[in-house]
Amino acid sequence: MAAPGENLRIDGERLWDAIMEMARIGPGIAGGNNRQTLTDEDGEGRALFQRWCEAAGCSMGVDEMGNMFARRDGADPDALPVYVGSHLDTQPTGGKYDGVLGVLGGLEIVRTLNDLGIRTRHPIVVTNWTNEEGTRFAPAMLASGVFAGKHDRDWAYDRVDANGKRFGDELERIGWKGVEPVGNRKMKAFFELHIEQGPVLEAEGKDIGVVTHGQGLRWIECTIAGKESHTGSTPMHMRKNAGRGLALVTELVHEIAMANQPNAVGAIGHVDVHPNSRNIIPGKVVLTVDMRTHLLDKLNAMVGEFMERAPKLCEDIGTGFACEIVGQFDPPAFDVNCVKAIRDAADRLGYSHMDIVSGAGHDACWINDVAPTAMVMCPCVDGLSHNEAEEISPEWARAGTDVLFHAVVDVAEIVE
Repeated sequence: MAAPGENLRIDGERLWDAIMEMARIGPGIAGGNNRQTLTDEDGEGRALFQRWCEAAGCSMGVDEMGNMFARRDGADPDALPVYVGSHLDTQPTGGKYDGVLGVLGGLEIVRTLNDLGIRTRHPIVVTNWTNEEGTRFAPAMLASGVFAGKHDRDWAYDRVDANGKRFGDELERIGWKGVEPVGNRKMKAFFELHIEQGPVLEAEGKDIGVVTHGQGLRWIECTIAGKESHTGSTPMHMRKNAGRGLALVTELVHEIAMANQPNAVGAIGHVDVHPNSRNIIPGKVVLTVDMRTHLLDKLNAMVGEFMERAPKLCEDIGTGFACEIVGQFDPPAFDVNCVKAIRDAADRLGYSHMDIVSGAGHDACWINDVAPTAMVMCPCVDGLSHNEAEEISPEWARAGTDVLFHAVVDVAEIVE
């Protein structure tokens, strides 16, 4: 089948208007959005998305996890659909584009095909995955994880938020618990458009990120055991300072990440210091190390080096050290043919592009296990995301969606 011609472009103004209209639902306090999963605002955003999809001639399916599937029929009723989408839920202080661009970009593909009277052999299904953010109900990418067989449905239903409310109960309360079994759908391919959530594309002056891999991660919870004592009266050489152990381990994480460049990161984001008093030397520190890279062997080597060296650093200052892996995600390598479809689309349309590794988790990372998958990224200002000040330009949104459009339609096959 012939690839879509370079003159085929989406309606950038219509896309931007849709993003701005969705942003009116669950507004934040500083210009962004608070549309957390399974809240009334989430329900309202879902209803708006459904109205738009049905107006574009799509039929809507909803599964038992609340995942939404808006289908535009193809010319061949037996052909596997090409799926495209992301998520509509946000962080408590989230931006207007994270996830939303990918869902509404998928809708814009359908609208543009309708405008141009183009039929595809394969159906196209625009998807809104439930609870990608994981901010209210952990873990992140929960519903796509159930779809891909990573989590059990009933286990997901039993996740509770900070107020003790169950995921399953809240899904039913807002009216978006479907009857379709989770994970029964088969896909020819899945594409996701997302803002980068990092500074690389803007810094390099590139229009498009062609995502070849996602990062794998390991969360390592560590306990450094010292001895609480008075900061004023305990001689320096007699201290067992768990806080000093924290400093040494923090520097070790940084050293290991820097030694494994490129595309390796590490940091300590969560720390509990006990007893956390101004004049008491810390007797215990509990911390979580976050290590990530896109190559499994490298990731395992980083973790192995940390686990070998950290105990000795703490032993040398008279403190104990224990750790365990409390979260892990192996790095996905996206489908080479889907990646090529994105790269070819960017070339065809004349957009500058570069290969990139996604530093954050996305629904595409789970779906990659059950269907050929790839991602498109567009820049965001200063790489800022999960923040109400998150910003992209209409031009970036249009370029990313143009590339998404061409990649999806190329795989869905235009009927001549």
